[in-house]
Amino acid sequence: MSSSVSKRSSLWFLAITLLSFLAASTAPTPLYHLYQEHLQFSAATLTLIFGVYALSLLAALLTVGSLSDYLGRKPVIFTAVLLNMLAMLLFINADSVAWLISARVLQGFATGMATAALGAALLDTDRQQGPLVNSVAPLLGMAMGAMGCGLLAEFAPLPLQLTFWVLLALFGLQALYVWRLPESVSAQSGALASLRPTLHVPVQARRALWRVLPINTAAWALGGFYASLAPSLVRTATGSTSNLIGGATVAVLTVTGALMIYTLRSRAADKVLWIGTSILPVGVALILLAVHSASLPLFFIGTLVAGCGFGASFLGSLRSVVPLALPHERAGLMSAYYVLSYLAFCLPSLLAGSLTRAFGLVAATDAYGATLIFLAIVALSALIRQRTAQACSVTGQP
Repeated sequence: MSSSVSKRSSLWFLAITLLSFLAASTAPTPLYHLYQEHLQFSAATLTLIFGVYALSLLAALLTVGSLSDYLGRKPVIFTAVLLNMLAMLLFINADSVAWLISARVLQGFATGMATAALGAALLDTDRQQGPLVNSVAPLLGMAMGAMGCGLLAEFAPLPLQLTFWVLLALFGLQALYVWRLPESVSAQSGALASLRPTLHVPVQARRALWRVLPINTAAWALGGFYASLAPSLVRTATGSTSNLIGGATVAVLTVTGALMIYTLRSRAADKVLWIGTSILPVGVALILLAVHSASLPLFFIGTLVAGCGFGASFLGSLRSVVPLALPHERAGLMSAYYVLSYLAFCLPSLLAGSLTRAFGLVAATDAYGATLIFLAIVALSALIRQRTAQACSVTGQP
């Protein structure tokens, strides 16, 4: 009985810690326009501040992403929590673009280190619930960070500092509690060698990873756009000036995604992918229509539909790939999966920020949305071909 309680408490702690890291990652989103007004920087600089976070996260995944397979989960998670506490202090004292970039770089590295270790620890703790928690917790965390910060910025004092004080206290408690976790991986040699930048995808998982790449790219690119440019887009298209709008757009997308993941948790991975690839392009099309009609309600309806596609695509991709790894391959595979995902999360948004300077935000959004729709259609076509091939093999037809 005590073992069951310990397992449950470990699962909850790991889930809350993963949620906290992702909440901190989107906390600056509702504040970007305040930073722009205070520090006087452009949309291109905004996407740079957003992009360095994801690039730093990628650097962590490529170097220390597999470290917990060698040192154990607890010391790696503890180090990541400490680094994120330092990042929160940088945000609290940020009075220039350089400070914001430094905070995002440190936060990105801490989040990359934590994401791989926490994801692997969740799988170690519960093979059944681990993949579900790995899918739901990041989305709920992103929603809570964006919406919570939006609420504090709108109604509480110190809009540029209070959120980060709250997060700093939360991470302090987690740094103390992490040592109570049971260690799920025995230490082994090879830690220094594992720091060489590399992507380790087990042979048995490579085909599945390539198959889900187009829709996974589309889903994460949509998330990156919402975390960086969507609040500015809503302001430009509809004229809204509320601090809540920036947080609400991210929250609607990610909460809907999380609810979709929970709803589809028992479905087969390929069926979930079918749903994601079918719904995502419809939602993106509605968002583009809302932008050109300057309709805030339609924008949120489109975000709701796109969020369903986002959640289904994320769950289907993750469940198609991650369970294929052996225990000492899990952190490495999680790192590789998140490297590809965060490349899709940051690089298209950086490109969109550059296009905004030359062509305007609405035109850049049109090109961005068209690309996401194309990727979803490519993924849907691949699923149709796969189903046709399976049907032919069953009936013996060529």
